[in-house]
Amino acid sequence: MLRGVNLGGSSKVPYQPDGATYIRAGFFEHRNVSFVNRPFPLAEADEHFTRLKSWGFNFLRFLVTWEAIEHAGPGRYDLEYLDYLRAVVERAAEHGIRLFIDPHQDVWSRFSGGDGAPGWTFESVGMDMRHFQETGAAFVHQLHGDPLPQMIWSSNATKLAAATMFTLFFGGNDFAPRAHIEGEPAQEFLQRHYINSIVQVAKTLKGLPNVIGFDSMNEPAEGYIGMSDLNKRYTLINKGVIPTPFESMQLGAGVPLELHSWEEGIFGPIPVGKGVVNPNRLLAWENADRDVWRAEGVWDFDSQGKPRLLKPNHFSQVDGRTVDFNRDYYVPFNNRFAKAIRAVQPEALIFVEKGFRNPGPDWGSNDAPNIVYAPHWYDPITLALKFYTAWVNVDQARRRLIFGPWAIKRSFAGQLRKPKEHASQRMGNVPTLLGETGISYDLNHKRAFRTGDFSAQVKAYDRIFQAVEANLLNVTLWNYTADNTNERGDLWNDEDLSIFSRDQQTNPDDVNSGGRALQAVVRPYPLAAAGEPLRLSFDIRRKIFTFTFRHDSNITEPTLIFVPTYQYPAGCQVKVSDGKFEWIREEQIVKYWHTSEQSEHAIHIRSR
Repeated sequence: MLRGVNLGGSSKVPYQPDGATYIRAGFFEHRNVSFVNRPFPLAEADEHFTRLKSWGFNFLRFLVTWEAIEHAGPGRYDLEYLDYLRAVVERAAEHGIRLFIDPHQDVWSRFSGGDGAPGWTFESVGMDMRHFQETGAAFVHQLHGDPLPQMIWSSNATKLAAATMFTLFFGGNDFAPRAHIEGEPAQEFLQRHYINSIVQVAKTLKGLPNVIGFDSMNEPAEGYIGMSDLNKRYTLINKGVIPTPFESMQLGAGVPLELHSWEEGIFGPIPVGKGVVNPNRLLAWENADRDVWRAEGVWDFDSQGKPRLLKPNHFSQVDGRTVDFNRDYYVPFNNRFAKAIRAVQPEALIFVEKGFRNPGPDWGSNDAPNIVYAPHWYDPITLALKFYTAWVNVDQARRRLIFGPWAIKRSFAGQLRKPKEHASQRMGNVPTLLGETGISYDLNHKRAFRTGDFSAQVKAYDRIFQAVEANLLNVTLWNYTADNTNERGDLWNDEDLSIFSRDQQTNPDDVNSGGRALQAVVRPYPLAAAGEPLRLSFDIRRKIFTFTFRHDSNITEPTLIFVPTYQYPAGCQVKVSDGKFEWIREEQIVKYWHTSEQSEHAIHIRSR
């Protein structure tokens, strides 16, 4: 089984100049940046890889961004960054750590409140990034300042800046055929440059045996594609001002609007005020003629100067047919991406995620082979509201509250069962990896940082791990950030989800120092099973680990269990249903050789 982390949280922002999102100075100098030393300086690589390996994380979802590779302009690749990237991945190989490359993005770009795409992508379609904040086209930490409302960045997915770019990227040929960049259709130009930038990474890392594949895109958003009502609010989380798509288009064209502001509560969204957005009538475009959606006739001003929606079905119908984002745009993009990557690395696995508003894609026999379904899942209360309670949570799929520890435990397990069911039923029974899950460590107003008591974080993470183990899921946790601090977290949009922090490190000679909530995070698990895993559990209070599997008669290698010294400092007792075992303490591994006398086998480990 694969158990690893995302490396790393601060890889979303430049290293030089410091791109931490709370820093406004030099923000728009986007062509002259460097991501060398993300996720950490090469001189620190052995320290961090040694720590991760000792914690049982021998697998990484390794973050790169399109901006890191091609920030200087179309076709201008940062060769110094690519050389650095190979050096870091080579060092990971020396520590026995495998990885796949994650071309990371959130709501398109740093300049629309997230990360990923270079700033010049906005310029290429005629958008003016300097006015995104005032026009409501995006909510940007660098322009808003502190304090940043928790998770408000995710609301950008349906605002003008990100929604426009994602629509052009995935479906520009259908929804904006007039939009061209340097004489090329916008969709073709953007996809070609994105894919070619990741191909540069594939070429750079070619021949390294620890690189097993590439994610096609982190958390792809649909933009406006599939929206059947442009007067409806679409959002993942209700934070701040959430204009409808039509309102977003008006605001970007310099039309002031009075809109509600929202706050997310346990019982649903709450209006918390009202105010005028874009009172100074600024444009989110270089000029009115560059407005893509007005040029396409989606809307316009009438003879009295009043905005009118002219094509309410523009993003949901093409040639009289109802569009489907996954079928019509996302799967074809993944096939194109896979073909380009495998022209360089033929054996590469392709990790496929799900969209912002849609379930995972269906995958047919004519689509790219050798894929992995890699969706994300989070405990919504600890992530969005930053507090832990054992008694109330949310079932995200059913959109209802859950009450009581046992009900929450069952619900989490049920929610994490869905990805494997989807991969089995709709994607040809491909493997499943939970690409991201984790908790906000700055729970309860950062109380643990002041008291040293991380018990709430331990309980929150253990609850997630119980659901992961109940479903026998492969997982890469979000995240490990080498330069995390208590004050600024992962350096991006005030998120603080790193399992390591320099500010918690009191003894640099102790590999565990700096780890956060390790009682829950560092736990035994099967590295490799000689057959089909059936059941897996770990009780962090009693330190009892149980694993059951059905053997495969064609496998002669032993089952390997990671048994962390952190959990068993005084040693452990191992009991097996049959056969023999060997505990290699210095390697933190139990080797188990089963017999062929029974089909199912069990391993029990407890403290000595």
